[in-house]
Amino acid sequence: MWLLDVIFEYAAPFFLITSPITSYADQIHSIHRSKSSAGFSLDIPLIMLIASIFKFFYWFGSYYATSLFVQAVNMIFVQLVLLKIALNNRPTPGAKEGIEHVPFTAQRQDNSFMGFSRPYNFWRWRSEKPYWTFLSYFTGILFVIHVFLPFISQTETYINILGVAGLTVEAFLPVPQVLANQRSRSCKGFRVSVLGSWLLGDAMKMSYLFYTQDVIPPAFKFCAIFQCMCDMYLGLQYLMYGAGTSKAQYPSEKEIHLG
Repeated sequence: MWLLDVIFEYAAPFFLITSPITSYADQIHSIHRSKSSAGFSLDIPLIMLIASIFKFFYWFGSYYATSLFVQAVNMIFVQLVLLKIALNNRPTPGAKEGIEHVPFTAQRQDNSFMGFSRPYNFWRWRSEKPYWTFLSYFTGILFVIHVFLPFISQTETYINILGVAGLTVEAFLPVPQVLANQRSRSCKGFRVSVLGSWLLGDAMKMSYLFYTQDVIPPAFKFCAIFQCMCDMYLGLQYLMYGAGTSKAQYPSEKEIHLG
């Protein structure tokens, strides 16, 4: 039993803190080495940055476990680096590249995603500046509310909104892939190594959240369960469909817009 206590109290927090680096360092290195981000979805840094920024400000109202806060800070740094590398190495429009590294493959030529159009071509901009402008405004608004509007930032309702928003956004990371696989009856384009890292992360996260003595808000546990269920269903899809040829009609590589 003492071994489990050591794992939950020391190993799991260490894994959570370092998970942003261990999960995305290979992707950053791969893009930098190949000088191309073809096949990489810019939605990944978008989702993780929004979720982590929410969780960063949430900590100042909830003071949840320090390891989870440090994880959020590390994730922001890693995703900013990943976004910068990906933007600097984007292929020219229409370049024919492989899509084997695309976790979200159901993108359409009309800048829609899973059937939903993106207003103002959101997060599909050709120029690099709008990405940083959006992130600056988003972070700046939360900072202004936190520092200059304490009658809002110190309310329980606002604090809960930050927590639920951040955790919900992060929990929905696997959902587009689940829907894409279900629609195509295939896991083509989804690497089993990505699935393995997600499932390992779920196991460590669930162990820590439910067995640690640290203060863990219920929202963390609920969203962790939801994300774990989605990742497990991804594994089931891989067993059912494999990585064979898709049965649905998807756009070719030339039609996929990466920003």
